Amino acid sequence: MAKKRGRKRKNALYFGPEQEEAVLKYLNTEDEIERNAIYNEWLREPLNKMVESIIRKYKLYRKGETFEDLHTDTLSFLMTKAHKFENSKGTKAYSYYGTICKNYILGLLISDDKKMKQVYSYEGMGSTLEERDDLQYELPDTEFSVDKFIKKLVDSINDELNGENKVGKKKLTENEEKVGMALIDILKDWERTLDLMAGGTKFNKNSVLESMRNYTGLSTKDIRLAMKRFKELYGIIKIDGLENGIE
Repeated sequence: MAKKRGRKRKNALYFGPEQEEAVLKYLNTEDEIERNAIYNEWLREPLNKMVESIIRKYKLYRKGETFEDLHTDTLSFLMTKAHKFENSKGTKAYSYYGTICKNYILGLLISDDKKMKQVYSYEGMGSTLEERDDLQYELPDTEFSVDKFIKKLVDSINDELNGENKVGKKKLTENEEKVGMALIDILKDWERTLDLMAGGTKFNKNSVLESMRNYTGLSTKDIRLAMKRFKELYGIIKIDGLENGIE
C-alpha cells in the first residue's frame, strides 16, 4: 500500500479497495501514531467526502444547524463507532460506515421533529396550564445543577480511587486508576473543556479521547475498557441527582 501513496486516482472512486484495506489496518493497530498516520493519509478525505455526499444526496439538512456543524458532528460520531466494524462476513466498511452516518442524522431529525411537535402542543395549551394552581411547582434548593453534579462526580471518583466507594467491589486496575485521575483533571476544568469543543465540534468525543490519551498514555481501547468502571458510577450519581437533588 505504501508504494501507492501520492498517486492521483484515475477514477471518481473515493472509497475503494485501498480505503477498505486502510480501515482494517487502522482498526488492527494499537499504535496511536501509526493509526493517526493511516487516518490522515488514507481515510480523512474519503470519510469527509462520504459524510458530505450522504447529507447532500439524501437532503438530510438540520434546521438551525449549519452544514459544516452537521458534517463535523456526524463524522465525530462515526469515529466513535468505527471500531465496531467487522469484515468477517464480507461486509464493506464503506457500506457499514455509510449506514451509521445515515442512521445518526435521521435519528437527529426524528428527535427534532418530536421536539417541535411537543412545542406546538405545549403552545396550544400553555396559557391554560400556567394558570392552574395545582400545576405550580417551586424548585427546591437541592435542584439538580451541572456544577453540583460535576462536583459530586469528582468526589465520587476520588472515593473510588481511595477505595472508599461501595459501588465498585473489585480493586481498581492500574489503567482504571489512570483513567480516574484523568477524569478528575478534565472534570475540574469542565467549562474550559466545553469551550474547546464548541464551534462545530460539539459532542466531539474524539476531543475527550485525545485528552484522555494524553493524560494516561493509554490506547483508546484500554481507555474504553477502564471507563466502564466510571460509567456505572456516573449513571448512579446522575439518577440519584435527578430524583433527589444534589446537595
